[in-house]
Amino acid sequence: MRAEATSAAEAMSLMFDTRKRKDIKAGKNKLFVDKNMFPQTLDVILMRAEPIGVEVIVDDYIKFPEIEDGKFFGSILQYPAADGTVNDYNDFASKAHEAGILVTAVVDIMALAILQKPSEWGADVVVGNTQRFGIPMGFGGPHAAFLATSSEYKRNIPGRIIGVSTDKFGKPGLRMALQTREQHIKRERATSNICTAQALLATMAGFYAVYHGPEGLKDIAGNIHKNTSALAEALNKLGYKITNALFFDTLNIPLPDGIKSNTIKDIADTYKINFNIVDEQTIRISLDETTTINDLNDIISIFAKAANKTPASIDSNPGNITLPASMMRKDTFMQQEVFHAYRSETEMMRYMKKLERRDIALNHSMIPLGSCTMKLNSASSMLPISWEEFGCIHPFAPAEQWAGYKELMDALKSDLAHITGFYDISLQPNSGASGEHTGLMVIRAYHIDNNEAHRDVCLVPSSAHGTNPASSIMAGMKVVVVDSDTNGNISLNDLQKKAEEHKDNLAACMITYPSTHGVFEGNIRDMIKIVHDHGGLVYMDGANMNAQLGLTHPGIIGADVCHLNLHKTFGIPHGGGGPGVGPIGVTKELSHYLPGHSLVKTGGDKAIKAVAAAPFGSASVLPITYAFIKMLGREGLKKSAEISILNANYIASALKDWYDVLYTGEKGRCAHEMILNCQHFQKEYHVSAGNIAKRLMDFGFHAPTLSFPVHETLMVEPTESESKKELDHFIEAMIQIRKELDKIKDGIYSADDNPVINAPHTAEECLSSDWNHAYDRETAAYPLNWVRENKFWTWTAEIDQGYGDRHLFCTCETLEAYK
Repeated sequence: MRAEATSAAEAMSLMFDTRKRKDIKAGKNKLFVDKNMFPQTLDVILMRAEPIGVEVIVDDYIKFPEIEDGKFFGSILQYPAADGTVNDYNDFASKAHEAGILVTAVVDIMALAILQKPSEWGADVVVGNTQRFGIPMGFGGPHAAFLATSSEYKRNIPGRIIGVSTDKFGKPGLRMALQTREQHIKRERATSNICTAQALLATMAGFYAVYHGPEGLKDIAGNIHKNTSALAEALNKLGYKITNALFFDTLNIPLPDGIKSNTIKDIADTYKINFNIVDEQTIRISLDETTTINDLNDIISIFAKAANKTPASIDSNPGNITLPASMMRKDTFMQQEVFHAYRSETEMMRYMKKLERRDIALNHSMIPLGSCTMKLNSASSMLPISWEEFGCIHPFAPAEQWAGYKELMDALKSDLAHITGFYDISLQPNSGASGEHTGLMVIRAYHIDNNEAHRDVCLVPSSAHGTNPASSIMAGMKVVVVDSDTNGNISLNDLQKKAEEHKDNLAACMITYPSTHGVFEGNIRDMIKIVHDHGGLVYMDGANMNAQLGLTHPGIIGADVCHLNLHKTFGIPHGGGGPGVGPIGVTKELSHYLPGHSLVKTGGDKAIKAVAAAPFGSASVLPITYAFIKMLGREGLKKSAEISILNANYIASALKDWYDVLYTGEKGRCAHEMILNCQHFQKEYHVSAGNIAKRLMDFGFHAPTLSFPVHETLMVEPTESESKKELDHFIEAMIQIRKELDKIKDGIYSADDNPVINAPHTAEECLSSDWNHAYDRETAAYPLNWVRENKFWTWTAEIDQGYGDRHLFCTCETLEAYK
């Protein structure tokens, strides 16, 4: 998940999608949200609710029985609440369930180390983020959020689920499960448009949990609470009342008569301490594990000065646990061995290195994933994200404290506007898919503002990314699919026909350029003119922007809005699936509707509601893109696009006698990527595209994109980062695999025992005394001489995919437990 607010909105969708037929028929479309919810979370829930027909009712959870009218399908509660109160929700959850209403808890993951777990008091879905597990605040992100639920709703969970499988030798391994529910298969019927997640941040938070273990987390959470209790006691002695008697780490403090919030703020500024100024008479204070005794005494001194009283200092052994036993966690958690095995930095370092060795990453070889743009993340551009000046700023800090961020973001927005030809940019969307949805919501707001709310049809090419139709549905639009012609291009005739057919209700058309088929479509401007002539606006999917840099841009082509994948085109790491950053660029007409925020001024004068919890999205990784653009400059960016196109065409030309390139442009060339056709291999060689992808691992290459956007194909994108030597190695590997296929055809290898069908080959298999293949070990492990120099051994052999779909990795058992 991209952020806590997003995960709460996804929970809303999950609860909405799991309604029974009778509930849909009865018109159950209301969502209850407790008013003691963080405003940034409520913003995103409201933004996502209205287009899909959900009515959000915000009120006090205690009053819910008076409100319930048989039309509610779900509810969302903050735990602990926004004002810091730890509420007892047992009665609420019980009554909600009696009425057939699901309950979602938005939680503080650190608090759950000592608080009663939500499932015990009746939560059906639990969401939150993991920032408190060692991730920098980073002016709002990136942070990894999560969504957890019972197995009853496992097929409605958005995003990716990791399943436990086994390889052909019975060795356990992990893989993405439930593939058939992904957007590329279900498209407009997908449960979510989630594409990138925050995988890198989730890994970091996971290591934090591994290092500290359950006892360490309980100690950290307990100390936070004890410090908060000590602070509450000290403030009470100074005459300040704490309105939330039951708290974990946050105190809600209404100020006495004669003391204003600004008075407290002015004194706090001299101590370089920020408080949450709720209003002119209320302040909130939250503590964490970094809060020291000195910090506590500084806070006490601030409030003492405001009240003209003498503070009493806190000693080195502050407060006690003040929560009742009924609200405390009693069960054990994180009992797997991994959470108890690594307590020294040395052991932790070796554990991390062990895991790293199991991944084919760019530090080993080219990752030729088509439509992913796996380019170099330069050390010089990455360096600033480790600076505390970027990492330690709160997203809602006073504006004067983030002037440097503002300067950087203003310059970045200006550069991105110039690169894309757009009037304005929003940095708020946290991924490409979020950018898609944001762009469509901006288009929707434009039509509504122009008294054309009836325009709700979105034309989506059949070749589009699967997130496109999913985003359209989430934006309240009806998807109409536009066919491709025999050359893989958008059919101009079908586009004209569909645009004419829906001219009275046409809202938008989503176009990717170059196309998802890896081609610069020569009639792109004609397509856009057709859409405009029929009252629609054009959303350009920026997934393939790497091929446009400096050569053309969406403004020249005529698009109205476009998202950019900073984690692809502009040098931010993918991190195994995230952090993604998906800003959108818009024309002047659409700039009025760029997303706003309830706590920080941003967006247009007619802004749609926030699409992310943080006003500027994943701000702390923006320095990477800023550095990428500034160091390359205009000519460097243009050269990047030229080299990426050159590299793709070099591979396509070198492989033309061995593999058919499925689609090319009018001049017989591809764009920055190509689709290699393997559709006839199953019949001819009894080998699938997936087998070829796995055999590439024996050569030390990550697999290309498999069976997307066309079934039984390999989509290859080399990017500008790769040298001719690396490209030649990939070409040699692909040719060698084709030669191995020919040996199957010639009868030298059998169809059920050959190096391709048995790939990948592990070190254990190749070193085993039990070798019963018709080819030798050297052919398996070192199919070409250069492989010996830098051999990558896969951890598992071929994985049983069906087994993985049946055994979801929901309870985090050790791998050995699945043997």
